[in-house]
Order: sequence, then C-alpha cells, then structure tokens
Amino acid sequence: QLQASGGGLVQAGGSLRLSCAASGFASDYGSVAWFRQAPGKEREGVSYIRSGSPGPTYADSVKGRFTISRDNAKNTLYLQMNSLKPEDTAVYYCAARFGRCLSYMCLHPSSYTYWGQGTRVTVSS
Repeated sequence: QLQASGGGLVQAGGSLRLSCAASGFASDYGSVAWFRQAPGKEREGVSYIRSGSPGPTYADSVKGRFTISRDNAKNTLYLQMNSLKPEDTAVYYCAARFGRCLSYMCLHPSSYTYWGQGTRVTVSS
C-alpha cells in the first residue's frame, strides 16, 4: 500500500526528495513517518507527522536539514533532504498507521503497521 521512491546517489551537501505514494484511504492514516536503516545498524526513526499535533517531529540527527510533508490530495508523503552527509547513507522507508502513535513511540518502528519497500540513498564524501 506504500511505495517509496526518489533515492539515489548524491554528493555531500546535495539534496534529494523522497516520495511515498499511498493507495487506499491514505488520508485516514493518523500517523506517517520516515525511517532509515544503514548497513549493520537498526532501523531508526527520522521524522513523523501525527494528526492533531502542531507540527512534525524530527530526529536530532536530521533536524534543520530534513523536512517531512504530506499531501493528502495526492496521497503522498515526502521527505526533503538538504545538506546531506555521508552518514545519511541508508535505505529509507516510509511507514503509516491508522490512529495516533504515542508521542514517545512515534519514532519507533513497532508503532507502524504499513511499510514501503524502501529506497536507497547514498551520499558520497
């Protein structure tokens, strides 16, 4: 139900925009998020949007560089990534769930039911 795209190879300092197209009743998802998983590491939460919350939340590692947004009319979630660093290299996944995640758990993979297949981002130094 979720299809992520937009990954690729970019030099450090560059930008990429990831997209996540949702099928079905995407506007009903109460919480949507981006995660990433680098080789040999656990999947980590990057950012999320939760209905009823004043704004998005970001992991400290991407704050000020990444922007998450959601277009319900297009059933699409985005992640604009600027000032990319080699340590941002990972497979990026979009995730969604019906209902609101608990705020202290919204960056944890277990809070989400639906997952995209992942799109690879490689940042060269």
